Amino acid sequence: MTLLDAETRSAKRTGGYDLILAGLTLGVSAFGVIMVYSATKAALISEGFSPYYFLKRQTLFVIIGAVIMLAVSKFDYRRFEQLATPIYLLCILALLAVKSPLGSAALGSQRWFSFGIIQIQPSEFAVLGMILAIATYCGRRPDGLTMRDVRRLLLMAGIPIALVFLQPDLGTSIIMVVVLIVMLAIAGVPPRFLLLLGVLAAGAAVLAVVLGVLQHYQVVRLTSFLNQNSTNPAAAQYIYQVHQAKAAIGAGGLFGQGLSHGLQTNLDYVPEQHTDFIFTAVGEQLGFVGAAGLLAALGVLAARMLRVSMLAKDQLGQLIAVGIFTFFAFSCFQNVGMIMGIMQVTGIPLPFMSYGGSAAVCFFISVGMVLSVSNRKAT
Repeated sequence: MTLLDAETRSAKRTGGYDLILAGLTLGVSAFGVIMVYSATKAALISEGFSPYYFLKRQTLFVIIGAVIMLAVSKFDYRRFEQLATPIYLLCILALLAVKSPLGSAALGSQRWFSFGIIQIQPSEFAVLGMILAIATYCGRRPDGLTMRDVRRLLLMAGIPIALVFLQPDLGTSIIMVVVLIVMLAIAGVPPRFLLLLGVLAAGAAVLAVVLGVLQHYQVVRLTSFLNQNSTNPAAAQYIYQVHQAKAAIGAGGLFGQGLSHGLQTNLDYVPEQHTDFIFTAVGEQLGFVGAAGLLAALGVLAARMLRVSMLAKDQLGQLIAVGIFTFFAFSCFQNVGMIMGIMQVTGIPLPFMSYGGSAAVCFFISVGMVLSVSNRKAT
């Protein structure tokens, strides 16, 4: 009996529901709430605010996300085929609207809608819209894709990617390109054509720099990790972030300084520690053991998503699951990689760990979609 056969028999006994994926998602999210609180407590107290401000908000985000995940998991993923076009168009409209006076700007980017204390970032959900659109298009062509189909898919994906890039949100646009390439490969596009697309993408990137489409600070941000001893003033901010992140992780040693302890955390040396750099709080406070444990949990989550894709009963389910697997896995790799200095610094959150409502809800929806595929793989 193969491993996949054993997995299929297990799925039939549990009604197809991947309890490990669902349970681990909730467990990592709960751990993320604790780490957000631990990373922000001292700074909030020193500024005269309640130490529970971020704790309460992140807990609410997780509860909302978990409820939505459960609801989506009960929804037959095959019905997403009927909703894919409206969802895709809604994402495009949201990406256009966020660049209008309806959108809010911060730190040089305009990528949010603000409703009082609530902010919504449509680029997070645009990734899911693109995944659904590509999976649906390919799922309707079981006999394979023609070059005309590939051109349409590139246009379909290129519109939201370009709109996200123009916000500018370079990190999310990179993730969308990676997701697109993986989904096209799984859909059966020949490797030589994917290689050609890669060459064209590299050429387009060079052209964007030459023509000034890619701003100087974006180029510096993308390349600063290659020379972390650079004295270039434009790279100073990103190099500082990486150095402080490494110092925080190194200070944790084997078992860490303990929750809510550690100079890097309590003295707020690491910028954006509760959002993009939450992994540094884990490393400093819980040490190598805690950081490795978190990476192992995230790795198991990714493996379960990939397994659901392998067991899917049709191409639609397979592509939905593999697209979300790529979205999740590359987000984890990019986030942890930038903290360790092996990837460029981008505003990519660590799934289920970083503070933020849009990211939390988006990843919960993603897992719900994978669970929906899992629920029906044994039927």
